[in-house]
Amino acid sequence: MRVCLIFEGSYPYSYGGVASWANQLIHAMSDIEFVLLTISPDSRKRGKFLYDIPENVKEIKELFLDEPQSLSPKRKYKFYFNATELLEIKKMLSCKDPDWDIVIDAFKKQKYPPEAFLMSKEFMDIFLEIMKENYERAPFTDTFYMVRSMMLPVLYILGKEAPKADVYHTICTGYAGLAAVVAHHNTRKPIINTEHGIYSREREEEMIRSEWVTADFKVQWINFFYMLSNSVYSRASKITSLFNAASKIQQDIGAPSERCMVISNGIDYEKFVNAEKKEKDGIIDIGAAVRFAKIKDIKTMIYAFYEVTKVFPNVRLHILGSDEDKEYANECRALIRSLGLDNVLTPGQVKDMVAYYGKLDFTILTSLSEGQPLTVLESFAAGRPSVTTDVGCCRELIYGANDGFGMAGYIAHPMDVDDIADKILLLCKNPEDIIKFGENGRKRVEAFYKRPEMIKK
Repeated sequence: MRVCLIFEGSYPYSYGGVASWANQLIHAMSDIEFVLLTISPDSRKRGKFLYDIPENVKEIKELFLDEPQSLSPKRKYKFYFNATELLEIKKMLSCKDPDWDIVIDAFKKQKYPPEAFLMSKEFMDIFLEIMKENYERAPFTDTFYMVRSMMLPVLYILGKEAPKADVYHTICTGYAGLAAVVAHHNTRKPIINTEHGIYSREREEEMIRSEWVTADFKVQWINFFYMLSNSVYSRASKITSLFNAASKIQQDIGAPSERCMVISNGIDYEKFVNAEKKEKDGIIDIGAAVRFAKIKDIKTMIYAFYEVTKVFPNVRLHILGSDEDKEYANECRALIRSLGLDNVLTPGQVKDMVAYYGKLDFTILTSLSEGQPLTVLESFAAGRPSVTTDVGCCRELIYGANDGFGMAGYIAHPMDVDDIADKILLLCKNPEDIIKFGENGRKRVEAFYKRPEMIKK
């Protein structure tokens, strides 16, 4: 069996939930050959893998979405399409769920790479129709570059061959999902789609909050990402998610219910359950095993911790993660200095988290979006409760789904400094709850979130 795993912006270039999950999966299935198709926005990451690649990974094909930017605008490109093909291409440019089989075949027979279409007269003719029908009051130049920005990576992916495999398993929708659709079209091999977070919903939230997308174009960008999701949902043999609420969202936005299934995350319980207990030293130590990235909302974590120190000074915060976004990481460290928080430690990516748990009383997670965070499961297995924001599966992990084990920490509102600080203080002031909630979490992981069961499913 040869499986092509398709990633967008995660494994093997960064640490984090999806990347850790992928690394576990490949190592655990040593009898299967894997090939990787990786999609990243930045070609400077070429070959810069953060993981030791397992022996059963036989090939890695890297695609970088900044590569087609080098197309020469001086060259003339001529494309030939029939009326049916033009109609489906227009749907694609309008983000209206085209027939991807027709679109892929239409570009396969052309002389030039698909991305060159954006510099052709044929593209401009269709764009002018779309402009007249949908954007009469929008600035022409802004609309042109919006459509071009959307379609350049799409067309680039349409022209790329995936590694040969028996199954194409994409670990999100988006551009990775589209790459799976192209592979399926070219090989007729089945697709599996796994989502840790719901990609289209996450992009929708980003668009709503974004400042670089004007109000006129936010809806179209949102439609664009839903179009990409629909492309893979309609073709995948199986569509998996991490928890029931996520599966329900997938079905609400177009995934056929009969192909959906839930496969929860699993961790090496036996490894983390042996974490040493922290020696009492009069200080409450809080850990946050998260990379420095905006979606993890480290700044809110820092502000909340600052509020905690005003009331409970005998406390330390350990932010344990890599500088995925170096600019954001520098901003966070500058914030720590400006607030005079000498009791915030940032040692970087920790290789041995089991050993580090011996320094911690409990953990926190202030993310804006999550699936089913491995860091919370590992914290529970180590007997440490957690304070998390109410995102993804965190509420179910903290409070359980009527499993009888009891609460394993507290849930707080995302971006709510006061609420997060209040929940942290509840644990700081009640050390007996740290022990009780930690044991509840340990039992929950032992019952439902062990790696062998995940791998089997």
